[in-house]
Amino acid sequence: MFRNSSSVANGNSRLERKVDLILKHLGIDPNQGVDEKIMELMKAGQKIEAIKLYREQTGVGLKEAKDYVESL
Repeated sequence: MFRNSSSVANGNSRLERKVDLILKHLGIDPNQGVDEKIMELMKAGQKIEAIKLYREQTGVGLKEAKDYVESL
């Protein structure tokens, strides 16, 4: 009945990908509203710094932040 945290995280990742596909289909940028600093860090190859910044801004856990930043 209860799912473990990795199962929930995998389900969340799947949902995020589906929502991104729907947004793209509707012509909406799924990264709209993403802090430009996070995007700049990713473009500069500073993934760890981007993850840290995203965690500070949102309060999400490490796994969620990593998944989000890697999806950009």
